[in-house]
This record gives sequence, C-alpha cells and structure tokens, in this order.
Amino acid sequence: MSFPPGFVFGVATASYQIEGSPVRDGGGLSVWDMFCRRPGKVWNGDTGHIACDHYHRWREDVELMKAIGVQAYRFSISWPRVLPEGVGRVHSEGIAFYDRLVDALLEASIEPWVTLFHWDYPYELYCRGGWLNPDSPAWFADYARVVVRKLSDRVTHWITLNEPQCFIGLGHQLGTHAPGDQLGLTEVLRAGHHALLAHGHAVQAIRAESRKAPAVGFAPVGVTKHPATEDPADVEAARSAMFAVQDTSPWSNTWWLDPIFRSGYPEDGLRLFGSAAPTIGPSDFEVIGQPLDFFGVNIYNSQPIRATGEGGYEAVPYSINMARTTYGWPVTPEALYWGPRFFWERYRLPIVITETGLGNTDWPSEDGCVHDPQRVDFLKRYLRQLHRASADGVPVHGCFHWSLMDNFEWNEGYRMRFGLVYVNYDTQERILKDSAQWYRSLIESRGASLEA
Repeated sequence: MSFPPGFVFGVATASYQIEGSPVRDGGGLSVWDMFCRRPGKVWNGDTGHIACDHYHRWREDVELMKAIGVQAYRFSISWPRVLPEGVGRVHSEGIAFYDRLVDALLEASIEPWVTLFHWDYPYELYCRGGWLNPDSPAWFADYARVVVRKLSDRVTHWITLNEPQCFIGLGHQLGTHAPGDQLGLTEVLRAGHHALLAHGHAVQAIRAESRKAPAVGFAPVGVTKHPATEDPADVEAARSAMFAVQDTSPWSNTWWLDPIFRSGYPEDGLRLFGSAAPTIGPSDFEVIGQPLDFFGVNIYNSQPIRATGEGGYEAVPYSINMARTTYGWPVTPEALYWGPRFFWERYRLPIVITETGLGNTDWPSEDGCVHDPQRVDFLKRYLRQLHRASADGVPVHGCFHWSLMDNFEWNEGYRMRFGLVYVNYDTQERILKDSAQWYRSLIESRGASLEA
C-alpha cells in the first residue's frame, strides 16, 4: 500500500492560530484581532493573542516536526506581521522571523510550503474597505512580492489563498468568522471576485519575482460528494452534485474554481445569482486564470449522493449512528477517494491534500502521554482511500495533516484539538500524541503501515 515515489507527507498550520498576534512585536492588527474583541463571537472569549507562542518557540516546533519525520511543512505568512499597515512599510523583524524559520526547516530536511494568506487580513486595509475595495488585488500582489523576494531563494512551493469559501463566505456573508460582516449577496460576490483577482495577481508576482523555479497552487475547501453506492448512476449523480451551484451559500466548488481553471464563472451560478453576479473587467479572467502547478484542496468530509432517475440526484441523510468529530463533522473516509478523483477528472492538475484531520478532545493521561486512538483510526481510514485514488490513476502528490499542533480554532477558540502535538496553553508544554508516533511510522513505511 506504499504511496508512489515523490509523494510528500507533511503537516500544516496557520499563522494566527499558532504564532501569537503580530502586535506583540511591532506588527499590525488583523481582522482576527478585531473579531476576538467582539463579545460572544469566539467560544469562551478566547483569542489568538498568544495561541501556541510559535513566534518565540519555533525552534522547538521545528524539532518536533523533525522527530515526527515530516517531509514538508505548510505554514502561512501573517500579512500584518510583514506589513503592519497592509501596504508600504515592511516590518523588518516580522519578515526576519519567517527567514529564520525557513532556514531552520531546510536544516532539518523539511521542505517549506508557504501559504500567503490564511485569513489574517490586515486591520488597516479592512478599514479602507478590505476585500470590497477594488485596490485589494493590487495590495495583495504588493505583499506577495515582498515575501517572494525575501524567501524565494529557498522556498519553491507557494499557495496563494486558503479557503476563500471561508474567509469570504463565513467572514463576509454569514458573519461567523472575521471580520464578522453580514453583507448582501452582491457585495459578497464582489469581495469574492476581488479575492480571485488577488490570487491571479499573486501568481504573477510569484513567477516574476522567484529566484528558483516555483511550484504554485491554491487551497480551497473541497466541497466533496461521494456516491451512495458504486453504481454508475450514483457515481454520475455525485459528480454532478459536486460541480453544481445549488444555492447562495459559500459552499460550492465551481464558483471559486472554474474562474481559475476554466476561465469563467459556471453558467448555473450566473443564472442563480443574476444581477448580483460581479462585474467582470475585460482582462479579469486572464489574470485569475494564471496557470498553476498543482491543485491543493482541503478535504475533511463528504456528503453521500444517490441518483433519482432522469439525471436527478438527492443527498442521502447521514445515519444517526454516523461517527462524528468534536466539530460535529461526519467521518467519511470516501471523501479522500472521490474528492481527488472528481477534481482530477474536471481540472486535470496533480492533487495535493493541503489539509485533512480530526478535531477531537485530547488530554494527557495519568502516564503523562496523550492517547488519541480516534485520530489514528481516522487517518488510517482516510489515507487508505487516498491511496486507493492514487492506485486508480489519480496523480496525488502529497498530503498535509491538519494540524501539526493543537491551536486556536477560529471562532471555536481552544474548544477542540486538531494536532499531532498536544499543547498546554498555560505552560506551552508540547507532548507528542500517539498519533504523532503513528504518523512517523506511516512516513517511514511510505504508507505500507496502512495495511496493518
């Protein structure tokens, strides 16, 4: 059951969730600093002001990755740590932090994969309209150039945006994530269009400024569907459902992906959104559709779909006995087979699972160890399905476990734990969980241990 040569086993994190707020060292505020100040928005009143204090404990955290044996580390850059006002002045100590981190990773034989934006939008730019401002794509491109000029002599793997469905949909439509806005559909779609333009301009900046040949990708939510059975009718029904825009929620694939990979918004989305659809400039899709090197996608679960005849389909309700994570997400290993397969069939780029993992309630036992058998079971089931996709011809080039360590889980605060590493938030002690030991064995065997 070994994965093919070149397959990358990694771990992932995001800046605001682990580093501690940039304002502690002269950086700027982000919209998440703002959001956490609002009563009732984050569970228990938690904030990311300190989080895992990775900004000061990064050496220890690199040693933990080395102990686990990971081959790559996907981390994000904090835009306001580098540019406190979002544009203009560069905070030298902020960019130096990432410079040191990259060096330490390479010294540990861990490949850095840099995500430019994982939701911590600069507060000062939000006050100027944020993603609604038509200058926002240019702001993001300027920021990208600063980072790429500094790190691209060593960093070759780049991801522009993480999950626009979340930072636009949850942040600007539903208001459950920062900045906490509840805009009308017209404004939500305009902000989303600007984010896609920002992606395209960032790709151009990466390719223009890189000192080494870059591999560039994107990391959306994979809104995944799987067939209720492997009957061909159900398979086709699941494929159709996965690539349909069915409502005005943020949870679709094609509205966010077709502009990048197919040079335009999907027709069903345009019909549904009507006059709320964004105004398209003459070169917008040329910018948005910059060629990419891999298709990054975050997949945690999937919805079963069955055919109803004459090309119709319907969602199959989850069983009352469905296994669920602490987040309430269903445990559906099929997601890592059908998701990569359907995305490959539609967009024809190598697949990298940029996030998958389990939110759980883990704690140290009396023996001082953290035993998390549910996470091990989850990963076994999911990665067996990913291997199945690879064996069936889907070019799967890597998988990043979310997350390296327990961290600030956005509006859920510290209520659940996703890490291979347990973090005591009072003392900042780190403990390798059983799942970290299991992941090390998985990497050493290149997946063969999945047969056990």
